[in-house]
Amino acid sequence: MTDHAGDRATETFVDHRNLLFTIAYEMLGSAADAEDVLQETWLRWIRVDLGQVSDKRAYLVRITTRQALNRLRTVKRRREAYVGQWLPEPLLTTPDVAEDVELAESMSMAMMLVLESLTPTERAVFVLREVFDVGYDEIAEAVGKTPAAVRQIAHRARGHVDARRPRRRASASEARAAVESFRRAIETGDPQGLLDVLAPDVVLVSDGGGLKRAALRPIVGAETVARFYCGGGSARTAVTVDCESTVINGSPALAVSVDGEFDGVMAISVQNARITGLYYVRNPEKLTHVDAGTPLTLR
Repeated sequence: MTDHAGDRATETFVDHRNLLFTIAYEMLGSAADAEDVLQETWLRWIRVDLGQVSDKRAYLVRITTRQALNRLRTVKRRREAYVGQWLPEPLLTTPDVAEDVELAESMSMAMMLVLESLTPTERAVFVLREVFDVGYDEIAEAVGKTPAAVRQIAHRARGHVDARRPRRRASASEARAAVESFRRAIETGDPQGLLDVLAPDVVLVSDGGGLKRAALRPIVGAETVARFYCGGGSARTAVTVDCESTVINGSPALAVSVDGEFDGVMAISVQNARITGLYYVRNPEKLTHVDAGTPLTLR
């Protein structure tokens, strides 16, 4: 590749990097794996004869999808051996992500966990079609299926997701108010304050990855979650918990410190002014993208 061609390849890749990262992350639920996919995409891209590429964005999306799909099949097996509950790697997101309702919904922890229940091909097709509005013919090239097969896969995946996705996304102000009420209750050890803001069927999922202590199974129900945090003479009463408001995966969240030491981040799902999901990531290997905002885009 000549220097001029190399410059053009680099410029094109950089122009689309945020989009490619977003696609890879939505497919994998891991920023570290998404970065690896982008590196693999770059190595293939610089060997392409750009003179033969009519739509460079589509070509890059196709390479990224193929690499992410290959990696997804590998990490699916790896996650089966994961210690305890597996949660997606949380991202501190820039303000524009939260303002983009469609992007924020697709990036939420609740939605990312729904996507985990799809097969690798279903997830790739759903993400490309429903989130990024990629055409069926282009998806077919990326996943190695016919357009007719892709339409069937998309229909099946959409039905699966619709049956499990949150029914109504809370407004930004509604979510912030619920998160603030939860923060006050956690910091003061107020069980009634927790019961007032938690939905009856709230689910708490914590991810320590075998490196930090975490519940091995989801904790379900407002009273059970409230007791977990505030009651029963647990060690909770002997520590000081401080929570700082932040934005994780486009939604209001909390950065949690215990006795002055950063402990993890808690993404929070809110519906009808009540908290329905708490997703607490303590695994230190997953907390490398919560200090600086990650730029994401659908375009």
